[in-house]
Amino acid sequence: MSDNTLNATVKWLDDLTFVAESGSGHQMVLDGHAKTAASPMEAILVAAGSCASVDVVSILQKARQAVHHCECRVVGERVSDTPKVFKKVHLEFIVTGEAIVESHVDRAVKLSADKYCSVAKMLEASVEMSHSYKIIEA
Repeated sequence: MSDNTLNATVKWLDDLTFVAESGSGHQMVLDGHAKTAASPMEAILVAAGSCASVDVVSILQKARQAVHHCECRVVGERVSDTPKVFKKVHLEFIVTGEAIVESHVDRAVKLSADKYCSVAKMLEASVEMSHSYKIIEA
């Protein structure tokens, strides 16, 4: 399998609960009712937030910013008709650290959104994506 190919297996457990295993061997449980685990649509938000967070933290570390904590709050707004796809997704980054330079955070968020976050780039083809950030002094 090439470096450009990823795979996963999803197995039914019971009711509408499934266990997914990535090709790298990591597992997560998903629940169509969102009672015992995240729903598949929630997993998309988690994927977007974690993908973008990897970018933002990595870029800030390369810029030698003293980041202590980074949180990404993701809100997805869905259409009312089935299939209830996302129409808007907003990612808000809360970056905590010492003497964090705002221009570095702004640049990191923009680079993630415009260039690096493959999940967000895939979503933006049909979803209105937006981003914001806050900086908190440690």
